[in-house]
Amino acid sequence: MEGTFFWVLAVLAAATVGAGKGGLPIVGMLAVPILSLAISPVVAAGMLLPVYVISDVFGLYAYRREFDRRVLVIACIGMTVGVGVGWATASLVSEAAVTLLVGVVGLSFALNLLARRRVVVDPQQPAWGKGLFWTTVAGFTSFVSHAGAPPYQVFTLPLGMRKAVFAGTSTIAFAYVNALKLIPYYFLGQLSPENLWHAAMLMPVAAISVFAGVWIVRRLPETLFFQLVTWALLLISARLIWDGAAHLMAG
Repeated sequence: MEGTFFWVLAVLAAATVGAGKGGLPIVGMLAVPILSLAISPVVAAGMLLPVYVISDVFGLYAYRREFDRRVLVIACIGMTVGVGVGWATASLVSEAAVTLLVGVVGLSFALNLLARRRVVVDPQQPAWGKGLFWTTVAGFTSFVSHAGAPPYQVFTLPLGMRKAVFAGTSTIAFAYVNALKLIPYYFLGQLSPENLWHAAMLMPVAAISVFAGVWIVRRLPETLFFQLVTWALLLISARLIWDGAAHLMAG
C-alpha cells in the first residue's frame, strides 16, 4: 500500500470523508470506492474507519447545536441493532450482495423523488417503525462498507428538516455508528497497525475538509442543497449497483 497512485487516491478519499462530515451530500460514501481502485475494499474500509471517526469529532463540533433529537434517538437505536447484525453475520453475508441491495434501495428512492419534481413532499413526522427499520438497514450497510447513507436518507429526507438540522442530525448519527464500529472492526482484525499508520497520515486532510464542507453547506441555498442530496444519492447508488453486480458476476 505505497506509491503515488495509492497516496493520490487515499488523499482524495480522506477529503471526501471530511467534506461529508462537514455536511456535503453523502460524498463520504465515495471514499471506499475511490480507495478500492488501489487496494481491497475490505482493507479500504478498515483503513478509513479511523479517518471517519476523527473527522466526526470536527463535525460534531461544527453541528453541536443543530440536530433533531427524536430522529437522532431513533437513528442511534436502529444503527446499534444494524451494526450488531452486521457483526454477527460478518462471515456469512456477501459484501457484493449488500452493495447491490444498498444501491437498489437508494436508486429507487432518488428516482421517486425526482419523479415528483420536489425533494420533500408533505413533510412527515419521524415515525418509530419506519425509522427503526431504515436505520437498522443503515447500520448494517454502514458496518459492511461505510454505505449507510442511502437507507438513512430513505427515512430522513421526507421529514422536511431544515438544511443545517438535516446535516447536523446526519453528522451526529454517523459519528455514533462509526465509533460503535470500532469494536467489531478491532475483533475482526481490520484495525491493523499498518492501517492505523496510513489513517494517521490521512487525518489532517480529512480535518481540513470537514470545515471546507461546513463552509460550503452554510452558503448553499436550501433547495439546491436538497437537490444535490438527491442527485448524489442517485449517482452513488447507481455506482453501488454496478460494483455489486460486477462482483457477484465475477463470483
